[in-house]
This record gives sequence, structure tokens and C-alpha cells, in this order.
Amino acid sequence: MSTAALGAFPYFSLPDGYLAKGEKMLDFGQMAVWTGERHEIVEGKVAVIGIVHDRKAGKAFSLLEVTRNFEQVISEAGGVKVFSGKVPNEHRNDADAKAAMADYHPQAKCWPNDDVHVYALRRPDGLTWVRLCGNRGFAGLMVADVGALKTTAALLPASALKQQLDGTGKVALQVNFATDKTDILADSLPQIDQVVQLLKDDPGLQLAVNGHTDNTGDAARNKRLSEGRAQAVVKAIVDKGIDATRLDAKGFGDTQPVAGNDTDAGKAQNRRVELVKR
Repeated sequence: MSTAALGAFPYFSLPDGYLAKGEKMLDFGQMAVWTGERHEIVEGKVAVIGIVHDRKAGKAFSLLEVTRNFEQVISEAGGVKVFSGKVPNEHRNDADAKAAMADYHPQAKCWPNDDVHVYALRRPDGLTWVRLCGNRGFAGLMVADVGALKTTAALLPASALKQQLDGTGKVALQVNFATDKTDILADSLPQIDQVVQLLKDDPGLQLAVNGHTDNTGDAARNKRLSEGRAQAVVKAIVDKGIDATRLDAKGFGDTQPVAGNDTDAGKAQNRRVELVKR
């Protein structure tokens, strides 16, 4: 159990002469850590930082220097090393682990065959995982404070859905999906029920169900993902007794953003499913 005062998240600064690259801070995200037996997918507050040397200052990159620095500071903070080495070949492409890390910069998550060091810091108020990886050219640091999502989205009842559709012809649904997948999460099923109620209340209403993503990753992949998510919503509605001919699923990928993709908040707005009157 660590009782050290860790300071502000993500707790650890880079060694002198090194710079951050591909940095990302998430109030809620996922991280895959190899425990020596399996990948553990942890969720909570996540920091993802690529580490490179400062060429302009004449600094040469030393993976040993970076590794020893973090090993020392994490140990002083009360951290325990869980694993050190290479993830076994047969586990390097585990689907769940790849999905959890899909949106992170390569210089933060490193390459599948790079060495990985995993630490756990147990504190009276929670658990922190630290993942350090690296090779000859760069290193990557990930820190995750394990915690549950604090829900801020609100359920839109059928009456509110109807009001927005009557006013603007479309409405964005509060539907959450598994990371990089088309599976609708259980916490979104009550919202699907409200769409079903909307369609039951107005038997003549027909809707286009349009999927959208942010601009992370390949455009073609984003279009496929948005189409799959729109189809998943249609299937969930049809499974509850609505005639499939009243619904039309389409995916637009990242081509119709409603906010900037330069912030996590903007990207969250762009990842959406919209109902549009036909």
C-alpha cells in the first residue's frame, strides 16, 4: 500500500532532456496492461505520453536512462513492478487489448514486440496502473487511475426526441458503444427504449439513423464503424417490434463533424448517432 503524496495527475514528469509526443489526457478512457498472464483492460482517468529525446539540445536517446528514471521514481512512490519483458507472441494481437489502445499514438503505446514494464500503485483511495514501454528510438508512458465513469449524459425521453425532431428535423442520441466496436453498451438501452416509444406514439414517423465518428484513424475504417453502429441501433429498435421499413441506417464516418476534432470534448460530440426525419 502506497502512502506517498503523488501530487497532480499523471504524477510523473519526464527525465531531463526528453520531450512529450502524442500526448493525450482522458477524464475517462481505457488502457491494456499485461500482468504476466493476461491483458487487464483498466478504465478510468488516463494519461498517454510518447517520449522522445530533445535533438535541439543535443540529447541522445537512451532507453536505459528513461527506464531507470521511472523505475526509481515509481518505486519511491510505493509502486510494485507487476511485469517486465516482452508480451508473449500469442498475446500481442489480443483483440480487446488492441481495441483499448487503438486511438493512442504509436510512440505512446510502442510496437507489439517492444519491452514493457507494468507497475501498480495501491493507495487507500484507489489503484493506479503505470505502463512503460520502449525501444531504441522512443519510449511510451501510460498512467491510469482506475475508476468508474461519472455519467454526465442525460436520457432523452420520447417527448424530448419528438420536440427536437419537430423543431430541427433531427436529434442526436445518447448512445454509447464499446470502444472501436458496434456493440451498444447496456447503459444506453433505456435510450433505445425511448426511441421505440417515439415510433409507437407516431405510427407514421420514418427515420434515418445516421452514424458519425471523430477523425481518429483511417477515414474508410471510420465510415465502416459509423455504418455498423447505425445498423446496430436499427437492429435494437427492430428487435423491440418496430417495422424495419420505417428505419434506414447510414454511416458518414468523420465527414460531418459538429465540433472541432482538436479537443477530446469536440471528438466526443462528433461521435454520435442521429435520428433524422425522412
